[in-house]
Amino acid sequence: MSFSRGPKEPVPEIETNVWACTSEECNGWMRESFSFEQVPECPLCQSSMSQEVRVLPEVKS
Repeated sequence: MSFSRGPKEPVPEIETNVWACTSEECNGWMRESFSFEQVPECPLCQSSMSQEVRVLPEVKS
């Protein structure tokens, strides 16, 4: 078995639209492209969610 300990290639980060929970006690969020509903509910606490833009690692689909 062989393990590479060399420098890893950095993952590119891009601005991504996300839904973020509006509840102060909850840190829930999801990428807009992974949402099944037009305006989703928070899957953790069932509060409403608002749209935000965050810089996240790129996910290739």
